[in-house]
Amino acid sequence: MNKTPLTVTGAEMLREELHRLKTIDRPSVIAAIAEARSHGDLSENAEYEAAKERQGFIEGRIMEVEGKLSHAQIIDPRLLDADGRCVFGATVELEDMDSGQVVTYQIVGEDEADIKANKISISSPIARALIGKYAGDIAEVQAPGGIREYEIIDVRYL
Repeated sequence: MNKTPLTVTGAEMLREELHRLKTIDRPSVIAAIAEARSHGDLSENAEYEAAKERQGFIEGRIMEVEGKLSHAQIIDPRLLDADGRCVFGATVELEDMDSGQVVTYQIVGEDEADIKANKISISSPIARALIGKYAGDIAEVQAPGGIREYEIIDVRYL
């Protein structure tokens, strides 16, 4: 199976989520199931059904996170030596050629993407347009409203 790129921060977030799922969420749902069972007839017990559904979700998420971590290629942006090129993990400062607005994005894995924190997924159209380019280059991004152009002002590895 292919390796999935993940930053050190993203891998740590997944490890923390896995730890929480196994040490807090799983035991609490098991206790909820036991509590619901103690109420008697399971065929008409909504608490029991809800707890079983929650248990299925938690177990599924544990398997998903473990799978992601086992297939992760963890990349530390600070250790990259890409000679100023836009690569996974890089923090890129862009200027919208139409509006003049300057934005800064970090290119991260799909699980880490958070536009509010200026982290964009490696598979997003803007990240795909940036990969391989240098400061001073123009990146053309196919957006829903048409093609948008961004000038790459700076590339940093933080």
